[in-house]
Amino acid sequence: MFKQFSAPVTITPNIIVGESKPLLIAGPCVIESLELCREVAATMQKVADKTGYNYIFKASFDKANRTAGGSFRGDGIEQGLQILQQIKAEFQVPVLTDIHLPEQAAIAAGVVDVLQIPAFLCRQTDLLVAAGKTGIAVNVKKGQFMAPEDMAYAVEKVAATGNNNVLLTERGASFGYHNLVVDMRSLPIMRQFAPVIFDVTHSVQMPGGAGGKSGGKREFAPYLAKAAAAVGVDGFFIETHPNPEVALSDGPNMVPLAEMEALLATLMRVRQAI
Repeated sequence: MFKQFSAPVTITPNIIVGESKPLLIAGPCVIESLELCREVAATMQKVADKTGYNYIFKASFDKANRTAGGSFRGDGIEQGLQILQQIKAEFQVPVLTDIHLPEQAAIAAGVVDVLQIPAFLCRQTDLLVAAGKTGIAVNVKKGQFMAPEDMAYAVEKVAATGNNNVLLTERGASFGYHNLVVDMRSLPIMRQFAPVIFDVTHSVQMPGGAGGKSGGKREFAPYLAKAAAAVGVDGFFIETHPNPEVALSDGPNMVPLAEMEALLATLMRVRQAI
């Protein structure tokens, strides 16, 4: 049997990850507009409450790793954080965003409740240390190229700053070109080091697989999510959009907003069954 992480992670006084209530991190891939963020936050806040999850709104102010240089990245950190601050205040929910550079950590931490380290950057020591030094929770996505046991070192880099509020997120591993697979063994392996979140939507992404942009197979997202729930995770990361077909980033793998309640209710039933 695998031993479990030593202590739960505190996001806010009312949201502690690793105890009985699962975490839901959900929102659009990138901040397209305040109106979109409002629509998603309003819907997901109600859905999460109805289905029994602690909810964190997520959206990125910059998608710095787009396949093509001309793809939409977002409107930048200043405007992005203003929108996240408005969502946080209006809906009284914690918020999460990605950072890509060490100097962004302290700036973003002035607004958000969780800093997220993108999968491609999960080994970047200066970035992890800068995030840890803010004192707020840090969610590190496992790189597509990383063995799950090696994520222990990412946790150690953040914890070396005195910040033990670290989450790890599984989002699949590269399998040939333009394809990801999820090794469910990674979930209990990483759960030895920190609470584990399963990324439902990036696990069905096809990086660079749509000719200058990433594709995806959203029809498989519910199957992988149910499998992760059965293995045992502390929460779910799901990107969602009212109309993924017109989303400016990651549309092919996002779950339509109207389908979120049914999916989350199913995942909760799987959790309860085990």
